[in-house]
Amino acid sequence: MPNGAADMAETSVARAGRLAARLTELSRAYYAEDAPEVSDAEYDRLFRELEALEADEPSLITPDSPTQRVGAPPAESFDSVDHATPMLSLANCFDDEELAEFDRRAREGVGTEALAYCAEPKFDGTALNLRYEAGVLVRATTRGDGTTGEDITTNARTIRNLPLRLAGDTPPAVIEIRGEVVLARSRFDALNARLEAAGQKAFVNPRNAASGSLRQLDSRITAERPLAFMGYGIGHVDGTDVPAGLYDQLMQLQTWGISISPYVERVEGLAGCRAYYEAMAERRADLDIEIDGVVFKADAASARAELGFVARAPRWAIARKFPAEETTTTLNAVEFQVGRTGALTPVAKLDPVFVGGVTVSNATLHNMDEIARKDVRVGDRVIVRRAGDVIPEVKAVAERGVDTTPIALPEACPVCGSAVERVAGEAVARCTGGLVCPAQRREALKHFASRNALDIEGLGDRQIEAFVAEGLLETPADIFRLHAHRDALVAREGYGEKSVANLLASIEAAKATTLARFIFALGIREVGQTMARDLALHFATLDGLREEAKAYLARAAEAEASATTKADYERQMTAEGLQTVAGVGQRVARSIADFFAEQRNRDVIDDLLAEGVHWPTVNVSSTPQPLAGQTVVLTGTMTTLTREVAGARLEALGARVTSSVSKKTDYVVAGDKAGSKKDKAEKLGVALLDEQGLIDLLTQHEVGAS
Repeated sequence: MPNGAADMAETSVARAGRLAARLTELSRAYYAEDAPEVSDAEYDRLFRELEALEADEPSLITPDSPTQRVGAPPAESFDSVDHATPMLSLANCFDDEELAEFDRRAREGVGTEALAYCAEPKFDGTALNLRYEAGVLVRATTRGDGTTGEDITTNARTIRNLPLRLAGDTPPAVIEIRGEVVLARSRFDALNARLEAAGQKAFVNPRNAASGSLRQLDSRITAERPLAFMGYGIGHVDGTDVPAGLYDQLMQLQTWGISISPYVERVEGLAGCRAYYEAMAERRADLDIEIDGVVFKADAASARAELGFVARAPRWAIARKFPAEETTTTLNAVEFQVGRTGALTPVAKLDPVFVGGVTVSNATLHNMDEIARKDVRVGDRVIVRRAGDVIPEVKAVAERGVDTTPIALPEACPVCGSAVERVAGEAVARCTGGLVCPAQRREALKHFASRNALDIEGLGDRQIEAFVAEGLLETPADIFRLHAHRDALVAREGYGEKSVANLLASIEAAKATTLARFIFALGIREVGQTMARDLALHFATLDGLREEAKAYLARAAEAEASATTKADYERQMTAEGLQTVAGVGQRVARSIADFFAEQRNRDVIDDLLAEGVHWPTVNVSSTPQPLAGQTVVLTGTMTTLTREVAGARLEALGARVTSSVSKKTDYVVAGDKAGSKKDKAEKLGVALLDEQGLIDLLTQHEVGAS
């Protein structure tokens, strides 16, 4: 595509779409995966830009816009639970002018000259909803997407200051109490020291430690972590009256045994808010629990009722965020780091400078778009801020250097030498060597062996970390060559003949898989389980997918050469091939094509096939899928069918095959020694099938679809 077309000013529609997609990705990483990719300040900047676009053009607002929701969907590791009332987020403001504007809108909305506010610190932790019935804790759930969260009751019960029964003789019949799970700085430091002494990875900050600890599958690990719960409100209540004022509600929580911040105050008007903010900003460095701002909420119930809500937040509350601390230093060089997903992040190498309470010599430049926007060059004097008190970042150029050098994106990955690709419209550049890049190796191997991919029992994260460190694993194909190291495995501490035999048997069994699982296991960016299944059903063979990926790049090159506008290019690229698969747009198609274009990835795939990885033939039918929308769980041992073959046949009929049982599951197929999943299905009233029942179901629908 000619430069003029590529450089066209981006339309508000396209920009809003890109922002929404990026914010959704960042939100999922932050809330569901506990792996934030950018600073809070960068997320806030992107979010506010999208808010501004949607405010100017309301037609841009879509039901799935990040401005219409909170957080990210729950992880599949825990059961999903609907909140009795939504757990909404808060609007943010960053200076006195914005705070004054909030106060003005609130006063005008209520029709009064002054409002009283309930003021409290904004803890930097992870939100939790506690449901008590007759005073007894019955459920604890994460925020999730604001409407549905994850049931982590067993873990929450291990939090020492969280009462399992409310104090007092007359608790409400039902009450949901909201608050934040936090980790004190002193206890955080002690926890990290203990982890490092045990040879384990330390946490980056208290928020990540609290979130990661709360979502452990093994509650015994959570119990070892010194978490605390700080209540900040009531979500739902039945059976008793609670005080109307928010400040009085917090006092009531205290009488029930719920810990609240000792710094909660009721303040009068804008002047009271400003004075409270200044006091907390001054006190902040001395607090043992990290806070990133303060929260102001209209105290009176009548004011809250009058003001109401917008889509994702109450109009009667706002979070006044603390500014990141800033200073100036010299940018000496830029290095590109490769993350676990292959993303290249430019890192500024700085003259050491003290900012935000620590000495900083490295700071993120985020991506090439930000470098261009700020016009940052090596040799400049730059403003550095410790954004969100966690990740130092280069905010802007303070002074142009005398002898400067522009920053260029490397053409090859600095770690493995694979090609670096940057999809049009994306800020992030990525290494395409997903299966061979050492920077991505551990995560690629963990994904490959995970339950929803090749499902290699006994080869978990800890084992993969150890085998990579010892040089036993470099590519996924090496997993199937571990039998050559049997003696060395048996000799390892904690292993023995039986455990090694079980591991090798599991590895051997994993060779028999499905095309959908294999595609998902490759770890192609943007390709999840559902898309992997759709690709398998559409192309039927791996060779068919590989050939279409190759053809896509050829068509892209032709379109770039002939298109005169961005719209013309997009029109040419949607006509056929990869983008005829449901859910595959240009971004996803390019990611798939780039993956298969990298020779090293193709070599690993060929290596896997040479090691005996195989799958049954995929039957593609143009008729409607009879099991579309139904969820099936396979458990236990089968004699006539393997679980892989059974799963493939179910997916070919449109079913979604998962590993966890919930109330949304349609069938649980229970073979021999089905265990807890069968018990859970019976408890939830989910339909149970034995192996013959499954065969009858498959035969009935396969005949009907033929």
